[in-house]
Amino acid sequence: MASNIDPDFRASWYIPAFEIPLWLGRQHLWCVVIPVINEGNRIKSLLSKMQLLKINKIAEIIIVDGGSTDNSLELQLLQKMGVSGLLLKTGPGKLSAQLQCAYAFAIDQGYEGVVTIDGNDKDDPKAIPGFIKELSLGADFVQGSRFVDGGVAENTPKSRDLAIRYIHAPMLSLFSGFRWTDTTQGFRAYSRNLLSNSDLSIFRDVFKTYELLAYMSYRAPKLGFKCKEIPSIRRYPSGKIPTKISMFRGNMNVLKILFLVCLGFYN
Repeated sequence: MASNIDPDFRASWYIPAFEIPLWLGRQHLWCVVIPVINEGNRIKSLLSKMQLLKINKIAEIIIVDGGSTDNSLELQLLQKMGVSGLLLKTGPGKLSAQLQCAYAFAIDQGYEGVVTIDGNDKDDPKAIPGFIKELSLGADFVQGSRFVDGGVAENTPKSRDLAIRYIHAPMLSLFSGFRWTDTTQGFRAYSRNLLSNSDLSIFRDVFKTYELLAYMSYRAPKLGFKCKEIPSIRRYPSGKIPTKISMFRGNMNVLKILFLVCLGFYN
């Protein structure tokens, strides 16, 4: 257990049950968390890019699996590709629950900060050193954005592009007091201080699906944490879009969460 966290507060955290099939130990101050579920060749492609960039030389790579059944996470292959840890969520919940498992694990291992990148190979991992640099300079929340100078948005579905630009990001900007441009983007980084903050309190069972991403964007600026956006590249493939959010029900749920977050429901 990390020594600078009050034991009573740590004991109060809700963390979904998870197993640890692979852990090679901490060697760096930072880690890169990759949430996945049935990503197939996409996660292998992402790890290959990270291997070429030698990301494992500056941060541990930790995959948090939501229950994949596609045999894409063979342990020997993961180790060859520079992965140091694999967490398997066995408790309830979706993305938010996976992130709770990974963030609690990272805090307990003593990491100073965490970079999160989706496992579906849409984000270019060459931005990872930039996230780590900003954390090392004192940022608490670093958001990747395809919409700031230097960012790239390629093949983004038109409906999603419009929703981000004219609904999601403007609402979170208005209610958080910080100007965000790319608030549904999972490519982001958090400091240890932010993740373990008792006022933020991210380890609660109210976070099950996509609530945690919007909540952090809303709440962190209001609590005075240092937030920043940096350019990133997100490329959607042509043809079928790899996403876990269904066209109607999933997107309506994202909007519902957005409104609840902005009204302070998760505070």
